[in-house]
Amino acid sequence: MTISLPPKNSEIIPNIEQIEASILQKFVAPLANEIDSDRETLKTALMTLGKSGLLALQVPQKWGGLELNQEDYFNYQLLVARYSGALSFLQTQHQSAGAILAASENYQLQQQYLPHLSHGKILLGVGFSQLRRSGEAPVKAFPTTGGYYIEGIVPWISGWGIFQEFIIAAKLPDGRAIFAMMPFVENEQSNGNITFSEVMPLCAINSTNTVSATVKNWFLPNEHLVSIKPVNWIQENDRKKILRFTPFALGCALAGIDIIKEVSKKKSLAFITDAIHSLTTEVNQCRNSIELANKNPDTDFDTKLHLRVTAINLAQRCTAAAVTVSSGAANHKNHGAQRVYREALVYTVSAQTTDIMEATLKVLGC
Repeated sequence: MTISLPPKNSEIIPNIEQIEASILQKFVAPLANEIDSDRETLKTALMTLGKSGLLALQVPQKWGGLELNQEDYFNYQLLVARYSGALSFLQTQHQSAGAILAASENYQLQQQYLPHLSHGKILLGVGFSQLRRSGEAPVKAFPTTGGYYIEGIVPWISGWGIFQEFIIAAKLPDGRAIFAMMPFVENEQSNGNITFSEVMPLCAINSTNTVSATVKNWFLPNEHLVSIKPVNWIQENDRKKILRFTPFALGCALAGIDIIKEVSKKKSLAFITDAIHSLTTEVNQCRNSIELANKNPDTDFDTKLHLRVTAINLAQRCTAAAVTVSSGAANHKNHGAQRVYREALVYTVSAQTTDIMEATLKVLGC
């Protein structure tokens, strides 16, 4: 499938059903377990999205992106997560980098990168989760003539061997944070270097090749600066966009229901049919509530927090149900129920804050 860019300023809404039928069902679904465990298979799946120009959904049309609105982007993310957690997670890192660059005031960087993101000619990662950590900043930036010196450890960057560069976040002495372009390969300067750890053995989405980076006295010129964020930016952003990770949890929940439906074709048991109906109704209700909350700027934080943890809980329950009805076969590492159950663990803690942690425990009855 190919989505051609329409004239500037016209509305673009990709045909979700067509994407599902021509890409996800044909190229992703049959290889979902391989995509979860093998980097090259994951990269091939990622570039399949790239061939259709689907890797810069939040980038403006003038830079070659699709510039999707919030609702369409939500539906797309949910759909990809339904078919592959690893593909969903990795392409989201790249999409996030594109959105950060699109909001930059560095026009030269935008010219250099943005036109090449949609089709995956340039693939970018992100490394800013460390900003959520309390206490001493893991990565620091020190202003100097012509730029900054970067020092510290970036604990989590996905896409090693797939992405060429990543956007790093480092805290300034005054508490603000800079975002800047960094090479995603080991590199040396006259007095500094950047090195990477071995790939982390994750419980799920292992093929995303997640590593940590150690940055020592790295000179970052002003030309590579993407943006400067105010003090406590990520905490405020997490509260403002607390629903942004819900499509992944809901997609995972639907993946669990899909497996239950397949099992029901072989096990004609009324209680399995009842479970499918009950869980599907709950997922649809949660999805509709989230869509309404996203459209209503007056929706309060507590309501959004409840919806976030409800989506997490649905991913946990639907995938646990998929394991249950699959019986002993679900013990096999390459069984679909095993994969989506582990993906639910990932979505439980993705971009987790203490508010989300506490609310999740309450929903679990703790």
